[in-house]
Amino acid sequence: MMRPILPIAAAAMIATPAAAEVVIESNGPVVALSVNESVSLDPDIANLSAGVTTTAPTAVEAMRRNAVQMRGVVDRIEALDVDQDDIQTSGVSLSAEYDYDQQTREQVFRGYRVSNRVNITLRDIQRTGQVLDALVAAGATDLGGIGWAVENSAPAIEQARQAAFDTAMRRARNYAEAAGYASVRLLEISENVTSNRPMPMMRQMAAADVAEESTPVRPGQVETGVTVNFSFEMVQ
Repeated sequence: MMRPILPIAAAAMIATPAAAEVVIESNGPVVALSVNESVSLDPDIANLSAGVTTTAPTAVEAMRRNAVQMRGVVDRIEALDVDQDDIQTSGVSLSAEYDYDQQTREQVFRGYRVSNRVNITLRDIQRTGQVLDALVAAGATDLGGIGWAVENSAPAIEQARQAAFDTAMRRARNYAEAAGYASVRLLEISENVTSNRPMPMMRQMAAADVAEESTPVRPGQVETGVTVNFSFEMVQ
């Protein structure tokens, strides 16, 4: 039996010149396995999202108010020693606001709404609660989800990759033995890396809602790992 396979490679799409297809001859039955292995890590990065929403009778005024309020938020972030490269605007939107008049059954124009959001990479996660409170005190009207991450997950991914390979070899040999074959020969491998699974959190609040104590935040752990697909030929 002839099986066309590609050279061992990660599943991530990488721009490379087209490679010639490699054909490997397989005489025995083939075992296809998918193995997932993950490693739990303590996060060292908190990815935060904060936004400012303002309304006004005119679009110009709504934008002006939003700019003033967002400038206060960004200045506060920088005052907390967050590097400028770790602050990124993620979106600005402007839209007209309408109410529905039940009596006239018509849309009534109320003004304009402007929303502006920034993403923040916080590298001192012990200050996460403090930073969240400071953002709201500075004028943020909503906070998006916290994404916990590990800056260098490569060693953990390599550990998960080796565990996946060992597991796959053991399973494949067990299948071969059960089928009356002596061993297996590796034919192909592909993988998909999964890392830094986030913990969702949404909070809507006004500056007056900020408590005297810092918001309690527990980072817990994040998981990073790989899902690896294997093909083995059973051999005598």
